[in-house]
Order: sequence, then structure tokens, then C-alpha cells
Amino acid sequence: MDSDLRRYLDDLVDTARDVLGGDLVDAYAAGSVGLGAYQAGRSDVDVALVCAGPLTEAAKVTLVARLRHEALPCPARGLELVVYQRAVAAAGSPEPGFEVELNTGRAMPFRQTLDPADRPPADGRFWYGLDRSILHGSGMALLGPPAAEVFADLTPADLRRLLIEALTWWLALPTPPGDRPAPGAEDAVLGACRSLVRHRDGQWLSKVAAGQRLVDTGDPAEVIRRAIAARHGGPPPTGAEARAFQERVRAEIAG
Repeated sequence: MDSDLRRYLDDLVDTARDVLGGDLVDAYAAGSVGLGAYQAGRSDVDVALVCAGPLTEAAKVTLVARLRHEALPCPARGLELVVYQRAVAAAGSPEPGFEVELNTGRAMPFRQTLDPADRPPADGRFWYGLDRSILHGSGMALLGPPAAEVFADLTPADLRRLLIEALTWWLALPTPPGDRPAPGAEDAVLGACRSLVRHRDGQWLSKVAAGQRLVDTGDPAEVIRRAIAARHGGPPPTGAEARAFQERVRAEIAG
């Protein structure tokens, strides 16, 4: 981890502790940081905070104000922060269950959600259960015990349902017409790779590592190689290629 990112994460935890006091019990880096795949200039910083109990509206508003990019500049593309109660983290529930959701950064639209009921269903409600499952397997402790002791995993049935919901959400997004490379298609393909590896092998990997595992184990889809190459400057797959691969993955997971 580079020094700027390490310093930012330390400052974030210190600021959250200043706002929440003893209500802040744990903090974890998730996503690409937790999976050891952080790519400066491309990756987001994903952080999960754990609080002892429900937060007041005032505490939520103050936390957002103190952690947003304008107050605490994020060195990455942006910060995706979620705050959970300790009981929610330990429940293994597929529901969103968060106290605060904050997206903020120099290249990320600002978003704050202080109640799961205010999250538009069209934006997807599957993210949080999947993120907590990833935290269970690979969260990097910034404060508190190992993540696996704090975040329970999903049941196999809930995991399958949320993976299918996630792929269905991705497939509903518009894709460019024609057979030209589609910017962003590589993330759709590699995200599907990660879901497929979790379904087959029971392990969460970074997107690129999941794609590489499928290639190494003989998956014939050339679109995976193109998606991996696109992460290093090559042309991305077409939208049609990405959709076809996602549909194949969804069908396998759905059984």
C-alpha cells in the first residue's frame, strides 16, 4: 500500500473516531484494497465502519460532512464508505442494513444515503450483502479484530440470489450498439468472472485475479483475455461480447 493511501486511511479512522467516539468499534478496508488489487488512478477506496448501535441523525450528518472529499481529500478516484451496526455485520443478512452510505471523490459523483429505505431500488440493493461477504473473506483491519470475526458470510442460498440479482442489474444497463469496443465492458466481464469464481470455488478474488483463474483453468472465452488486457491499456470487449458472457455466467449460477 502506498504511503498516501495509508495516511488517508489512518486519517479517515481518526476522523470517524473523533465524530463517533466510543460508538466506533471497528474499521476495515474492503474492495480492491482488502483484496490486494488496489490500482492507483483507477481503483476506488472502499471502507466499512462498524458502530456499536444505531447512530443519531446528527452523528450521520456530521460524519458525512467530515469525511467527504472536500473535507478529507481522497487520493484515489473516490471513497465508497458504508457504516454498519455491529449486530448487522454479525447477522449474515442479505439486506442492505446500513447506517450511512457515502460516495465522494474527485472523479465520483457525491452521494449520501442515511437510511436504506431511501436507496432507489433501481440502483440495486444487492451490493451490501455481497460487500459484507467479501469483507468476511478479505477485509483488512484498520481498527478492531480480523474482519472474519466481525462480518458473517451469507448463506449459500442468499449468496446465489444476490449474485443473480447483481448480474441481472448489470445486464439491464444500456450497451453501445454495433461491434465497437465499449468502455467499461471490461469491468462488466471481470465482475462476472469474480461472481463465477465465488460460485464455483467459494473464494472472493479481485476482478482481474478471478478472470485470470478462469483463463488458467481452461475457460475458452476470449472475452476474458480481452477484458484483462483492457485493464492495461488494450481495447475493451464490445458490449455484445460482455452481455453474452454475463448471460452465460448468470445461467450457470442460476443452475
